[in-house]
Amino acid sequence: MISRTLAFVVFLGFLLDLSQPLRFDLQSSRTKCIAEDIKSNSMTIGKYHVQNPDEGTSLPDSHKLTVRVTSSYGNIHHHSQHVESGQFAFTAAESGDYMACFGLPDHNPTVTATVEFDWKTGVAAKDWSNVAKKGQIDVMELELKKLLDAANSIHEEMFYLRNREEEMQELNRKTNSRMFWLSFLSLFVCLSVAGLQFWHLKTFFQKKKLI
Repeated sequence: MISRTLAFVVFLGFLLDLSQPLRFDLQSSRTKCIAEDIKSNSMTIGKYHVQNPDEGTSLPDSHKLTVRVTSSYGNIHHHSQHVESGQFAFTAAESGDYMACFGLPDHNPTVTATVEFDWKTGVAAKDWSNVAKKGQIDVMELELKKLLDAANSIHEEMFYLRNREEEMQELNRKTNSRMFWLSFLSLFVCLSVAGLQFWHLKTFFQKKKLI
């Protein structure tokens, strides 16, 4: 029992340290979007910056970003233009995929900028250093609090995924039902058209006294 508990604690600690900044290359006049599935009422924070190709000099205008963060319903939570770095933070009002899109202005010749993006949600988005200062707790208590919040987050995530699965199953049932009735209607229309054609041909040949 102790070994299982220890393994679970180690696993949670691994999850807490799993979030690492994302680094990607972006060409001029191109846009790259990154999606994150976020639950409603979850805190999310993001930080981004462009790596300067020439250290010691100002970042050229060709490497400055346009950044837009939107929800699956089209609501804009962050929008910046012609910036070399920035950050955003908000609490998700609805569940779904949130999209962070990065773009560079058109430039000739084409340039490539390296962008570093760190996006955290839920437990990972919490400012633990601030929690430690306010609560005046030691390192061990802070780690235990992190693990407790991680366990609660995983528990909520399991319920969230189960609800999403139920929604998908309900959608599949409705789709199958609609496809059944559509197939039935298509078959009825085909049989009706075939019957009308048969009646029309029979009437035509009777008028011509061929049958």
